Amino acid sequence: MQNEIFDESTGQNISGQEMSNLDPEIVRALEAILLVAMEPVAPALLAQLLEIPMTTVEALCERLAATYEDAGHGFQLVKVAGGFRFQSHPELAAYVERFVLDGQQARVSSAALETLAIIAYKQPLSRSQIAAIRGVDPEAVIRTLQNRGYITEVDRDDGPGQAVMFGTTPLFLERLGIASIDNLPSIADFVPDASVVEALERGLRVVSDDPLVPET
Repeated sequence: MQNEIFDESTGQNISGQEMSNLDPEIVRALEAILLVAMEPVAPALLAQLLEIPMTTVEALCERLAATYEDAGHGFQLVKVAGGFRFQSHPELAAYVERFVLDGQQARVSSAALETLAIIAYKQPLSRSQIAAIRGVDPEAVIRTLQNRGYITEVDRDDGPGQAVMFGTTPLFLERLGIASIDNLPSIADFVPDASVVEALERGLRVVSDDPLVPET
């Protein structure tokens, strides 16, 4: 039996024979496009450029991704933010991070990262809602995140004034290497359990030397 690739979008199988019959130039063209692309390329656009069915594009990318992985390359072909792109292999993150951060000046501040996390997990949010969560005016940070392309105006509040509501962008998904917001780690993973909170509370509790004065 020939190897087949199942395409979930159509419910059809693409046989290994069909894949092997592809013009080698199509494969080379696909790699060339993805190599120069600044953002993930949608399968529909690849299908249009290569003049092949979108199901074939999806199957070809899956086959290439498996081939690169089996060969042990330092890069991967992955699907993120609704499109395909080349990216460095996660196992080599330490080397890539050293290269990217060496001499880098413009880094995102902790305040910006905090605001971005709030928007990512609770979007859409207005400025006033973000301010209520952070306890400070987020205007400057929001402007910075907008300029970097990580957040954008996605809606208007139904209430009085119709405040602008912010959400994350495809660039945000691309930078994190995830396909959708649903792939963000659960907030519960970052919240300590009750025993940790209790231990912290005991450590911060002030005990008076005067036995007549209760603990505070």
